[in-house]
Amino acid sequence: MVIDESLIDIVRQALTVALKIAAPILGAGVAIGLIISIIQSVTSIQEQTLSFVPKIFGMIIITIIIISWIIQRIAEFSITMFNLAG
Repeated sequence: MVIDESLIDIVRQALTVALKIAAPILGAGVAIGLIISIIQSVTSIQEQTLSFVPKIFGMIIITIIIISWIIQRIAEFSITMFNLAG
């Protein structure tokens, strides 16, 4: 089975765009989780579900803040793919 080099490049571009879009949102979740974990360690509160709600809210807020940037990245990638097809 022969895999075209351009197909590999398209998949690489798609994965790069997905990583660039997901990184800030996941980074916010990790940072909030770390802060909550430190607070739990200091206060000796060992409730596992305590960090869930702040992480979700933080990730939603980050997504709302960067939604225009996300749309621009997806639109640029889509235009690139349509230009390759046409």
